[in-house]
Amino acid sequence: MSFIVAIDGPAGTGKGTVTKILSKKFNLVNIDTGATYRCVTLDMLNKGIKLEELDKIKELLEKIDIDLKVENGEQKVFLNGEDVTTKIRSKEVTELVSQVSSIKEVRLKMVELQRKMAEGKDVIMEGRDIGTYVFPAADVKIYLDADLEERAKRRFKQYREKGINMSYVDIVENIKKRDENDKSKEIGALKVAHDAEVIDSTRMSINQVVNEISEIIKKKKKDIKLQAKIYKPRKENAWKKFVRRIVKIVLSTLYHIVYRVKISGEIPKEGAYILCANHINYLDAAAIVLFNKRKVNFVAKEDLFTHGILMWLGHLFDAIPIKRDMQDIEAMKRCLKVLKNEELLGIFPEGTRKGMEKNMKAKNGAAYMAIKSNVKVIPVGIHGTFKPFSKVYINYGEPIDLSEYKNHKDKLDEATDKIMDNIVMLTKKED
Repeated sequence: MSFIVAIDGPAGTGKGTVTKILSKKFNLVNIDTGATYRCVTLDMLNKGIKLEELDKIKELLEKIDIDLKVENGEQKVFLNGEDVTTKIRSKEVTELVSQVSSIKEVRLKMVELQRKMAEGKDVIMEGRDIGTYVFPAADVKIYLDADLEERAKRRFKQYREKGINMSYVDIVENIKKRDENDKSKEIGALKVAHDAEVIDSTRMSINQVVNEISEIIKKKKKDIKLQAKIYKPRKENAWKKFVRRIVKIVLSTLYHIVYRVKISGEIPKEGAYILCANHINYLDAAAIVLFNKRKVNFVAKEDLFTHGILMWLGHLFDAIPIKRDMQDIEAMKRCLKVLKNEELLGIFPEGTRKGMEKNMKAKNGAAYMAIKSNVKVIPVGIHGTFKPFSKVYINYGEPIDLSEYKNHKDKLDEATDKIMDNIVMLTKKED
């Protein structure tokens, strides 16, 4: 499994310098994505190919050879076997590269190359669309920004040090044009990823920026280690079954005494079903699990698995942790596996407690999985307060067949509403 750090932002924010430092600090492979587009631009200039000559550009892309190497601690860029590290930073290339990178065919080819470069490696990439397009699932996403004047000063100083003759005025105009072009691209436009950390480096030193991003990377690496524990399923064996049975007896007895749980309706003794219940209290999932003769694999937010006892109970009862506010592919796979094994899957369509009371729109995950796996949904209505010695009612309804929506995935909202309507009716039943 690779670890990917994506650093995006406009020209002159210090992305390149910061990326180089971080790559050494965390032993990450530094892939300069901007250099790949500059190589294409330089190759076009060398061969006299114009922007409108798309056929020639396509032909060039089929033959182009771009390679990044580290020599004596410095990254070198090679185009068709030639070291072009300095040439790709020329004024001619700089003025044209944004337009070249806007060409759809160029963008697709370079993204393919960049992804291939990163395969199976711990990498850090800087560019304009790394966190939004190239690697939307990057572990760390940073959007580095700065005022235009400050960016121009930095770029001017950088060019002077490299012996590139370009006036400050020209640099300002070039950056303005580049910003406009980058933000209006059809593919891979410059924008802030919704889950990116935004850092304004205008009044920050390089070391300050590096330190801030370093803390973000360290925290993410720590979280990943914790998630590895959370998501590692425990193998089913005789000892686990025995412990689960004892825990179930003890806790169900306590529940019955304290909350006086009343059950109505039945669940089929075998076969795959999705139990969809309203969510009124953090104790209601446990009530469904404890007072069910069959094992129920409940979907629960991953935050609950960060606590020792809850993590242990979650693994004991094969709960499925899920990341909130994003499409969790791994959790989806585990859910579908449960249904394939003819087991029970428990889901709260509201996604949070008191969802119905707050008139929150239920999520479509349960309906989607029911349709995809061709299993029926059993609505569950929970009514009560979970206050000591007050009654809690758990009412099971008749299985709902959603097969009519099989070829109508655009009607997931309608299927979800059907599930929720049945749940609402069951919440009003008290005997």
